[in-house]
Amino acid sequence: MAEESWSGLRRLAEACWAQARANYAAAVTLLDAGVYFASVFFAQQAAEQALRAAHIQKLGKVPRGHNLIQMCNALEAPLEVMNAAAELNPEFLATRSPEAVSGVPAQNYDRRSARLHLRAAQTIVDWIKSALY
Repeated sequence: MAEESWSGLRRLAEACWAQARANYAAAVTLLDAGVYFASVFFAQQAAEQALRAAHIQKLGKVPRGHNLIQMCNALEAPLEVMNAAAELNPEFLATRSPEAVSGVPAQNYDRRSARLHLRAAQTIVDWIKSALY
């Protein structure tokens, strides 16, 4: 039973890692297309899925919630990764919900902002790739 459970967790970690890479590719495509709010959202999602994969691989359990900072703390991430997580953390809601921000999320981002968030996601993905994959 324990082996079967671990096997399932490993498959989930692999799926999260694959989704992280797909989300990052989507963020790049959306940046190039000028859809900045969506690029930022997918950058946040890339980081979240990469951290989920790492959490499952390293700690053997699925993290709860969407808090990138908590996931980084659990993984004992270096300061640069923590800073990237802090940059991306609010974007889970801010890119999607008018209630979470003042204004329309689609109008709150520009190319510079999208590039900043993409770099933050890349920092997290690169760290996890070097540490686990």
